Amino acid sequence: MRMNVVFVATLVWAAPLAAQQADSLPPGVTAATIADGKKIFAGPGLCSACHGPAAKGVQGLGANLTDKEWLHSDGSYEALVAQITAGVPAGKSSTGVPMPAKGGASLSEAQVRTVAAYVWSLSHAAAR
Repeated sequence: MRMNVVFVATLVWAAPLAAQQADSLPPGVTAATIADGKKIFAGPGLCSACHGPAAKGVQGLGANLTDKEWLHSDGSYEALVAQITAGVPAGKSSTGVPMPAKGGASLSEAQVRTVAAYVWSLSHAAAR
């Protein structure tokens, strides 16, 4: 009986902790990082040209980045950093239009990470 009580107590305690971790910002990402990423996305990052100003996608160009469906990765922050850094070749693009490395912009590694934080936040609204 004592074992069942301990097990149930562990489940009750662990469930909110797991939910909190799922909704937490990735390590090193802050609300300010996300805000800066939004500015780069809309401006010098050139992202909005294909993904739209609200990141909902532009038909025939770039995918919607606001939903939970990720076409080229698992949607994790680190996977998004890698995807933005490398781009998407035309053969793997859902539209047939390639995404150049860093979106074709001259972004630093720090700027790529900032944009990735913003893009990550779009499908993780609870963390914002």
